[in-house]
Amino acid sequence: MTLPTRCGLLAALLLCPAAARAAEPAKPNVLIVLTDDMGFSDAGCYGGEISTPNLDALAANGLRFTQFYNTGRCWPSRASILTGYYAQQVRRDAVPGVKSGAQGVRPAWARLLPDLLRAQGYRSYHSGKWHVDGKPLGGGFDRSYSLNDHDRHFGPKQHTEDDKPVPPAAPGDGYYSSTAIADHAIKCLKEHAEKHADKRFFEYLAFTAPHFPVQAPAEDVAKYRKLYLDGWDALRDVRWKRLQELKLGGGSLSPIEREVGPPYPFPDAIKKLGPNELNRPLVWKDLTAEQREFQAGKMAVHAAMVDRLDREIGRVIAQLRAMNALDNTLIMFLSDNGATAEIMVRGDGHDPAAEPGSAATFLSIGPGWASLCNTPFRRHKSWVHEGGISTPLIVSWPKGISAKGELRHTPGHLIDIVPTVLEVTGAKRFEAWEGQPVPAAPGKSLAPAFAKDVTVARDSLWWQHEGNRALRVGDWKVVAAGKDAAWELYDLGTDRSETKNLAADKPEKLRELVDRWTKETEAYAALAKKDAPPAKGKE
Repeated sequence: MTLPTRCGLLAALLLCPAAARAAEPAKPNVLIVLTDDMGFSDAGCYGGEISTPNLDALAANGLRFTQFYNTGRCWPSRASILTGYYAQQVRRDAVPGVKSGAQGVRPAWARLLPDLLRAQGYRSYHSGKWHVDGKPLGGGFDRSYSLNDHDRHFGPKQHTEDDKPVPPAAPGDGYYSSTAIADHAIKCLKEHAEKHADKRFFEYLAFTAPHFPVQAPAEDVAKYRKLYLDGWDALRDVRWKRLQELKLGGGSLSPIEREVGPPYPFPDAIKKLGPNELNRPLVWKDLTAEQREFQAGKMAVHAAMVDRLDREIGRVIAQLRAMNALDNTLIMFLSDNGATAEIMVRGDGHDPAAEPGSAATFLSIGPGWASLCNTPFRRHKSWVHEGGISTPLIVSWPKGISAKGELRHTPGHLIDIVPTVLEVTGAKRFEAWEGQPVPAAPGKSLAPAFAKDVTVARDSLWWQHEGNRALRVGDWKVVAAGKDAAWELYDLGTDRSETKNLAADKPEKLRELVDRWTKETEAYAALAKKDAPPAKGKE
């Protein structure tokens, strides 16, 4: 038998290690694209009416995950994406008795993904929203543009490049957040191709859109100006029909909860926004003509923001293609939480006479349109019912994923991003930091689901945010809306939209999952408190 003949699959591993290595796919570049407050069904490939051809193309040439979760809020989600831990474990969501939450500081062992990738020769770039403790370069990124002003899409006053302040952008000078963020990513990619072509890269592309205030270029808004006059009730039915055709979203459409408004009351903001603003998702046909026009105008701006960020993603993809990097780049697209019902006025205030979506306005989509964006699920950002925590997840990697346009049904969570990236890049977690062992992380690699639609084995998925609590084990989920609320129990295998509470019918299952949630909560809090100074004052 000649040597080439003997180099079959097994023989290649034993007798031809060099040939076997050559047959393996090269370590991929990694591009994580994160949006802010984008709903589960906003993108076209997830059932939405908004034009997202670039996301649709990624989905058609890759995978869509149907049951992927975030934390329900922006800064905890970012902590989970970059560390691979639940935010409470690393003090980036509230834990009683220790400084934590949005002002919490990670333990020294909670390294960010760039630090883990460096040993494999990766260079790392950050473009966009940060909202993590510390600074990007201090977290291991080689280059960064950080948009720290979350109140202005046209004229930010607080932003940095490579951790150094950048002068404020004046409204009217052509600055727009999504374009500026994509510009920086493209600049980093071009520089990488010119100076570091021998290395792989990790690009963390974190848009602030479509987070409030809903602001977008006037020409983008014009495209959607009349689209939403039919209202959230009718358009939600249209999205649901499209979701059914796409086999996404489960088996039923949850009813709009008319009594559920913003998670935080800002009555003064409602007054500033005028008589056509609504803090409840009322029946559309019962609104006045003026209210319908005002509300439809807000959603037109939201749609324009999503449309624009899709085009900016397209520009980044075009740059990858130009540098012959697209085929071997693992791209993951997702949102940090569900669409939000929040209504407030911050930043430069709100001019009722200004064109909706302009720099002089501070509008939010509110609970009516958030109910559309999160179709078919219940609730919104900050809650941990499915509408608050469900995100689209599009995965594309032409050289590493042969499947095209397929769905993946395994439940997953942001804590899975780091172990997935580590597996495909060959990078490893630190076993120890500063002489102390690094705690085990809770996430699982999603790489097995790249090849086929398998369920990634795990014990549970856990949530807690501002008193909202949930745990998923298999298809069973317990959830409570608020610290004093009763636990609810759902079988997500038949009721993904949480329409039939089984708590009274299955008290033993309810008790089992609640006890488990309590034990996990205690364990995560204990880790957060380890080696941490006690909190002073409000957490």
